[in-house]
Parts: sequence; structure tokens; C-alpha cells
Amino acid sequence: MLTSGQIAHFETFGFLVLKQLFTQEEAIIMKDEAEDIFDGFRADNVFEGHHWEAVQPFFERRPFLSMVPDDDRIYNIGVDLLGPDFLLEGTEGNLQRGDTPWHGGIPEVGSPRHIKIGFYLEPLTRETGCLRVVPGSHNVDSPDLLAILRDRNYEPDFRPFGMAPADVPSFAIESRPGDVVVFTEDVCHASFGGIDHRHQHALVFMANPETDA
Repeated sequence: MLTSGQIAHFETFGFLVLKQLFTQEEAIIMKDEAEDIFDGFRADNVFEGHHWEAVQPFFERRPFLSMVPDDDRIYNIGVDLLGPDFLLEGTEGNLQRGDTPWHGGIPEVGSPRHIKIGFYLEPLTRETGCLRVVPGSHNVDSPDLLAILRDRNYEPDFRPFGMAPADVPSFAIESRPGDVVVFTEDVCHASFGGIDHRHQHALVFMANPETDA
């Protein structure tokens, strides 16, 4: 169960870090099962030419991973942030390659809220590809001063605000296997400087829609 302070942190800054929510042993099992999933897909040459390797759905494919969304440590995050009748929208597995450019959505009026719960299975720092966020950027102003960051831009000469993307002021969510990062995809986020083959797996919860639309 999240504390009132943790909920306020998420609402204000658009992200929350839960240190060592899973044990090191559990993180090892998750990584082993994830590697097994990717190995199976590579046999069919699924990932030729892709910028990164991705599988959806993901957690449902192996015994331990399949239990994660229903684990009280994860399930109760959904309850606390979205209400008791939230839904599992989907799960994904990613092996990251190189930088991930800045991106972030714009909340649609009336659309159900979503949260993303991420698992990073290597120790990551600012220099080695950890998730970076612009705190509070999920609360979009008018005009949107961060609009230049919301669409992925892979151009090598892209200079938002006259600086390299990696120099944009941000908070680096440095993490260890077993940590869990909760964030909204509407917050501007990116990663820089990481080595290839970084495990980043996630599941998405959404609030139960209140209208037919």
C-alpha cells in the first residue's frame, strides 16, 4: 500500500520509485525468464532491423512473470492510484539499444488514467541509460513549453532549447534490479548513454472507463 506522501509525489511529479520492492533473487528469475522469451522469438527472426527488441504481450509467457501483475506489491499500486476496479491494459518486454529520445504524451480530456510500472534488470545510472524524467511535465500548460520534447526525434542535430537532448535538465532515476519505477507516459522521459541489451519490462494499468466513449 502506498503512503499518502508517495501518492502525492506521483501526482505532483508524474513518477514514483519503489526501492527494492522485489528481492535480488526475484529479479534474477525475472531476467532469466525474459531472456528465454527473447531467445524464443529470435529463432523466427522477429527483430531484424528493429531499433530495439520488443515483445507484447510479455509477462503472460512465463510462470514467475505471469504472477507479477497480481502480486500484492504491484496490484495495490493500481488500487491506490487508479481505484479498486482498474484494468490491466497490457504487458511488454524490451531490450533497449542505445539512447531513447525524449517523448511524452498529452492527456486527453475524459480519457481513463494510465500508469506504467517498469522493471529495470541491470544496475543503471545517469551515465548508463537509466530513465530520466522532467518532473511535473505530465501537467501540460497552455502553451505547452515542453512540446518540443513530446515527439521522439532521432535526428543527430536535434537541439531542444539550444542544447543536446542529454543535457536537458531532468531527474535521473538511478535504479538497481528489484526496484520498481511507476510513471505516467504523459511525463517527458528518455534515457541516454546506455549499453545495448538493457532489460526494460513493464505493465500498464488503466482506470476503469466511466463512459461508453
